[in-house]
Amino acid sequence: MPARFYEQEVSAKLKDKRKLSAFLDALVHKHRKKLHKAQLTYIFCTDAYLLQINQQFLQHNTLTDIITFDLSETADTLTGEIYISTERVAENAAKFGKSYADELHRVIFHGALHLCGFKDKTTADREEMRRKEDLCLKQYFKG
Repeated sequence: MPARFYEQEVSAKLKDKRKLSAFLDALVHKHRKKLHKAQLTYIFCTDAYLLQINQQFLQHNTLTDIITFDLSETADTLTGEIYISTERVAENAAKFGKSYADELHRVIFHGALHLCGFKDKTTADREEMRRKEDLCLKQYFKG
């Protein structure tokens, strides 16, 4: 099932949603072999919107670029909601000298990788996550 993309009071400036949806579907099926069905929903939003979610559901009072929720009910299905602050993405792109499009896609892939079981709490986990994100960016933008 294709990924869905919604904008909550922002424009994500996301191009070629069909290509991205197909790439995300292949990505999750690659890392979760026994997956029967996947449904990823991306919600692009403001810092304020994402901060409210962070406070309400995670009891964190900090700005973040992404929050991922795994809502799957069975092991053979994947249902995820991924909230992305386009304001954080734009700020991080400038901070790290990347284009907005590259940073946005890095964060999109980051959310999908979390739903595939990749973590980012330890230094080793963060390094592995970054390698996976870089590989996704390279594969996605190669053509």
